[in-house]
Amino acid sequence: MENAFPSAREAHQARAARQFEKITAVVRVTGIAIAVALGLRTFVVEPFNIPSESMLPTLLGGDYLFVAKWPYGYSRYSLPLAPPLFGGRIAGAAPRRGDVVVFKTPRDNRTDFIKRVVGLPGDRVRMIAGSIELNGTIVPRVRTTDFVLPMVPGGSCHGPSPAMPGAGGGMLCRYPRYLETLGGRTYAVLDEYAGDPPDDTALVTVPTGHYFVEGDNRDDSADSRMSLADGGVGMVPAQNLVGRAEVIFFSTSGTAVGNRPSTWLDTLRLSRVGTRL
Repeated sequence: MENAFPSAREAHQARAARQFEKITAVVRVTGIAIAVALGLRTFVVEPFNIPSESMLPTLLGGDYLFVAKWPYGYSRYSLPLAPPLFGGRIAGAAPRRGDVVVFKTPRDNRTDFIKRVVGLPGDRVRMIAGSIELNGTIVPRVRTTDFVLPMVPGGSCHGPSPAMPGAGGGMLCRYPRYLETLGGRTYAVLDEYAGDPPDDTALVTVPTGHYFVEGDNRDDSADSRMSLADGGVGMVPAQNLVGRAEVIFFSTSGTAVGNRPSTWLDTLRLSRVGTRL
C-alpha cells in the first residue's frame, strides 16, 4: 500500500504529459494552418464576393470569386489591414486594358471596389455617346441580345424598360447589352439609359502611376468617369490595386428561405462556377 500512491502519481503525471503533447501538437498544426492560410491570402489569392450590380452582366450580385495577388506585385493594400510598411508596388507587372481588378477606393483607401481597367498611364480617355474614345479612337462596341435578369423579390428594374413576367411566375428585368472589344478581349457591357451624363465626358489624360477604370454596368457604376467630388472614384493609384479577378468559384442568388431547405439548392447558380474573368 505504501508504494501505491507514488505509482498512481507517476501514472497521472505521464497521462498529463501525453495530453499536453497532444494539445501542443494540435496548437502547432493549427498555427501552421493559419500561417499558410494568411500567406496564401496575402501573396497568392484572396476570395471576394460581389454585393453590387456595377459589373453586370460580367458579375452578378452573389458571385464569389478568387482574386490573384501576384500579377501586379504587392503594395501595402495587399496585406491584411494595409499597414504602412512601404509605398508603391513591389515586383509584378502593370495591368492590361480590359483586366478586371479589385482595388481600394481612393475615397477612403479601405473599401474594396471591382472595375475594369480602361486607361493606362498616359492614355487620353473620354466617353462619347456611351462609347469609349481611347487615344483618339473609338473602342468597338456592337449591340447584341438584351441581358435578362430575374427581379429580386421586393426589388425593381433599373432603366426605362419595364419588368416582364417570367415563365416561372416571377418578374424579369431586361437591359440593353453591347459587346465591347478592348485590349484584345471582348466582353459584354450594359447601357440602360441613352444620353445619361456619364455617357459623355471631358477628355482626360491618365496621370503617371494611375489607372482609369469603369464598371461594365455603365449607368450604375461609380468609376473614373466621375471625380471623387462628383461621387466617382477618379483615377485609381497603382498602389491601391489589390489584385486581378480570375475566376468565379461560387454563386447564389441570395433568395433562399432559411426555414425552407427546398429553396436552398434553387438559389445556387452552378453554371457560373468556373467562369473565367
